[in-house]
Amino acid sequence: MRGWQRRYWGERSKAERVELQSVVTWNATIWLFPLSWMLPPITAGGLQRHPGALALGVLLIAVGLLQCLVACRLVRPALDHYLGRSELPARAHRVAALLLALALALLVTLVALGRLGGPTSRMVLGAVLVSFGMTYALTVPLAVFLRRSAALSALLVVVLLLAHPSGLGATATALAAAFATAFTLLAARCGAWTLAVLWEAERGREIQARLAVAEERLRFGRDLHDVLGRNLSVISLKSELAVQLARRGRPEAVAQMIEVQRIAQESQREVRAVVRGYRAADLGAELAGAQGVLEAAGIGCEVRAEPAGLPAEVQSALGWVVREATTNVLRHGDARRCAVELEVREGVVVLTVENDGVRAAATSTSGGSGLAGLRERLAAVGGTLAADVAGEDRFRLVAEVPLPEEAPRSDEAPRKAREVSDVTS
Repeated sequence: MRGWQRRYWGERSKAERVELQSVVTWNATIWLFPLSWMLPPITAGGLQRHPGALALGVLLIAVGLLQCLVACRLVRPALDHYLGRSELPARAHRVAALLLALALALLVTLVALGRLGGPTSRMVLGAVLVSFGMTYALTVPLAVFLRRSAALSALLVVVLLLAHPSGLGATATALAAAFATAFTLLAARCGAWTLAVLWEAERGREIQARLAVAEERLRFGRDLHDVLGRNLSVISLKSELAVQLARRGRPEAVAQMIEVQRIAQESQREVRAVVRGYRAADLGAELAGAQGVLEAAGIGCEVRAEPAGLPAEVQSALGWVVREATTNVLRHGDARRCAVELEVREGVVVLTVENDGVRAAATSTSGGSGLAGLRERLAAVGGTLAADVAGEDRFRLVAEVPLPEEAPRSDEAPRKAREVSDVTS
């Protein structure tokens, strides 16, 4: 059971679990009514004393069970049609409609022969209509379903009234048909509508996760633009000036090209710093941004952190950890809660990110370049990264970065600068 749960339940998203539960419920409902409303009344009735009526009753039960089989095969295609995943063939309900017509004909015959009582016949009628309506309600517009249900109900009232004249029986027939229509709408149509809304929210969440990744890429692009934009403009101007000076035979052209070479080398160093993530990042801003993005995606996020006072290089490294961890929570698993904690333990800064709703397929930490890139960035400042499953559905990422012994912290840098300025003055 535990292996089945991981394979068929644990690896599914929240929307997939709700859909699986709905499909199982619909299949069970299709079998429930014939087995409870058709089988006991017919088998326990007085048909045994009349061989012809008994044969018709057995045939009616067989047709009802065939209805269930056909309807169960149509549940998934009808749901996919309703959700817009695939088109249902135009004649998909032909066999189900023929079985419905045959079951109703047998029911009318038994009522006309007087072998099936009033309450029993209406229970059988409701079971037959529910078995057909559970899938038919998903494949036609609501107005069409209501019109056809009303027409069929009126026809059944007239036919059963002719077979067995009774004002009370006509009322019971109308009530049984109305119950079958209302039940199929509530059980099938409303459930499918709820699934459609849930899948729409799931697609919105995936789009939001992709937007978060795109925003990170835009931020990276802005960093590169800030680094290269000014330097490339200066290089272009100075190289153009060097060309003009060289054409005039002026010795200053050499100095200009030396300056161009220096700016180009400086640009290379700055680009490497951006790519490797060595530029200073505000850890507080990263934590606030991560909390905002997760809560906007419907994931409760609790942040317990005081990043003020940490060295700039430590904040930069841990800022990248927060970015990558937030992206993983959004894109992988099915998290409902996420907790971020930052604390200092004996000269080591420890950042812990833990979330629930982890799928079995997404718990592997060996593949992918995200965690590998984080380990490289943390290794540059002497830090380590550990990521593993914590419990059945929880995932924990722990980053540890040692504090520099002699490096001034970010809040102490202005004070140190003032002290140096006072001494020099």
